[in-house]
Amino acid sequence: MIMKEEINGRVARLQQGLTEQGLDGALLIQPMDIYYYSGTRQNGVLWVPTQGTSQLFIRKSLSRAQEEGTAGLIRPFPSSKEFPTLFPAEVRRVGMTFDVVPVQQQQYYGKLLDGREFVDISLLNRTIRSVKSAWELERLRAAGAELCRVFAAVPDFLRAGMSELELAAEFEYRLRKAGGEGYVRMRAFNQELSLGLALAGDSAACPGFFDGAVTGPGLSSASPQGASRATIGRDVPVFIDYTGVFDGYIVDMTRLFVCGELDAELQQAFAVACEIQAWLVARLLPGAICEELFAGAAALAEASGFGRHFMGAPGENAKFVGHGVGLELDELPVLAQGFKLPLVAGQVIAIEPKFVFPGRGVVGIENTFAVSSSGGLKLTDCPDAVVVVPS
Repeated sequence: MIMKEEINGRVARLQQGLTEQGLDGALLIQPMDIYYYSGTRQNGVLWVPTQGTSQLFIRKSLSRAQEEGTAGLIRPFPSSKEFPTLFPAEVRRVGMTFDVVPVQQQQYYGKLLDGREFVDISLLNRTIRSVKSAWELERLRAAGAELCRVFAAVPDFLRAGMSELELAAEFEYRLRKAGGEGYVRMRAFNQELSLGLALAGDSAACPGFFDGAVTGPGLSSASPQGASRATIGRDVPVFIDYTGVFDGYIVDMTRLFVCGELDAELQQAFAVACEIQAWLVARLLPGAICEELFAGAAALAEASGFGRHFMGAPGENAKFVGHGVGLELDELPVLAQGFKLPLVAGQVIAIEPKFVFPGRGVVGIENTFAVSSSGGLKLTDCPDAVVVVPS
């Protein structure tokens, strides 16, 4: 359970940001935003005034929200007639996270709070959430340790001749037994992800909708992502990219395996991915500009001769090399083209340089790091080398 001091600090940072933007408060309706500022993920709406005590209006479950939550006042969701009376007349400008609030919901609350101006605070909220406290970093470090233990067990069950689906099932079975929660929450519209990807050879290079370097074929056109029923062969890269979700917090990690031996070119590309990771980790410093880090990583990929394959199949390359993680998989910051904001100490980023070779497979690495004055602090702390599995 989240400490009250932790929640109070978060609310205070939000209130300061609201004040600076000339707002009278924020109305939060997205579950993870409510959880972040109240300590409970029950169904409701959180009102955070610029000054004073926050109020959490709960539809279900009130008893659990009162047990878990640390918001100032937790009460049943009011009737449509009562709701407007809870907002003083001087409340005129209300912040709302337009990045995730459906139009229908915005219109609903616009009618309840007639005459108020609703202002987008998406960037403010995501910026606050991007900087992790010591308490959050402890959870992320613990999540990383659990995920590393599952990855370390892969040689016990990976064999040539099994299917990708069997590999995914074995991995996910152990992940769940370790306490993995299974909720891989994403903020971006129309993005979704299962726990992760277990792919081999050309299957890993299959293009898809997911906003990343690797998607996988999946099991149907309705679920076109992740493992398929394809058989894992010898001497092909076995690409395992999974999240670990523990105590609500997500870490992201990729390791490469092979039943046999990778060919020389794929080994070389993997070595370049590790070099790019090391280059980026040394520069995960407060003040570093995100798009400059991406540009540097892309330049290293180009200089290696593998630039066409960097972060996607040729012509379908993703324009990022790292993304923030926390309660959601796609938090700020993003090491991406056009993302000009500087890094801040305490931000947590999954660095994932990967190379996609249609017809052959995917090689690369991914780890989760915290930004610090000495560079990236590794939270998924286990060896990066390709793991050769007896077959």
